[in-house]
Amino acid sequence: MGRHRAGPGRTGLRHHPDELLSGHGIATDLLTGRGSWAMAERLRLGIVGAGAITQVGHLPALKRAKEIEVVGICDNDLAKARALADRFNIPTAHSDIAELVDYEQLDALLICTPNHLHESHILAALARKLHVLVERPVAMTSAGAQKILKAQAKHDRVVMVGANHRYRPDVQMIRSFVESGELGELESIRAWWFMSRAGQTSLGWRQRRDQAGGGAMLDLGLGILDLSMWLAGFPRPTRVSAVFPEKGTTKGVEPSGTAMVALEGGLAVHLDTSWRFVGPGERYGVALRASRGSARIAPLAIWKDFHGVTRDVATAGAHSRESPFAIGVRAQWAHFVAAVRGDAKAPSLTENVRALTVMEGMYESAESGRDVVL
Repeated sequence: MGRHRAGPGRTGLRHHPDELLSGHGIATDLLTGRGSWAMAERLRLGIVGAGAITQVGHLPALKRAKEIEVVGICDNDLAKARALADRFNIPTAHSDIAELVDYEQLDALLICTPNHLHESHILAALARKLHVLVERPVAMTSAGAQKILKAQAKHDRVVMVGANHRYRPDVQMIRSFVESGELGELESIRAWWFMSRAGQTSLGWRQRRDQAGGGAMLDLGLGILDLSMWLAGFPRPTRVSAVFPEKGTTKGVEPSGTAMVALEGGLAVHLDTSWRFVGPGERYGVALRASRGSARIAPLAIWKDFHGVTRDVATAGAHSRESPFAIGVRAQWAHFVAAVRGDAKAPSLTENVRALTVMEGMYESAESGRDVVL
């Protein structure tokens, strides 16, 4: 256990991405780094976990967030926590989560720890009346997610699960077309996420089934499943089938996997994931087909029929020189702060329970070789 105090220093759619986000009840000052909400006090945030998503995602976004003050960071590798505290001017670094929570008088906690720790960390935070933003998955099982849902209701605190992909400008634009009915009825959604981990000698806890909960399908597939179901309005899943071509490592996690999820109303979602992609860089995307149009992201395109002529009606407003990932992370924090302040409604944890139920069905299907009715 230890603590470190850092040194001093501190056409088609009509809307711009900021307008899309504010239209969902999310203030954009935090997103853009402009202005202030004129609140008397900033939200005091502690961070648990100093890994990659904290370093490249959250801390750069939080550095621009005027309504949040990061007051401490914790990691079991104290040297890593100290390095990030120094780099991002965070006052203290800790190696024990209880010390962080007790010492810093927090309002909220960001949890970026290995998957198997999420549930216990969230429950501990809620018991101390802290709001929580946690990286997915919210828990290792749907039963664990249900337990968190009950604790959230008991303690009346915000618990948001990382879903920065929902806040990307291109995704927001497609969502607005779907919600308005301009594309007609959704019929099929395909989503894929391929990453190359060639040359990596170890994936650490991610290649341990007892700590990760699964391999590529959980690590990558849960994110694109959430995005697909969110675009569709989270209809009830009815059936799932999955195939994992390889058995994976001796630790029991799959390096790749494909799945099909049948949703109520006849919509089908197809997922394809891999940690062993051979090709130029990472591949990520979602494509949907509807009765009066189609759309995709990465790159963004929205096609509609105009008297027999098909046109891409996606506007330039959803294209940005900045990474959609970075924009999404900042907008997610804007939504979190708004939810904590009572100015916006946080996404329901029932969505995460539903997604984890689907994931459990996928792993059962891959193991049994049969479809699983949900």
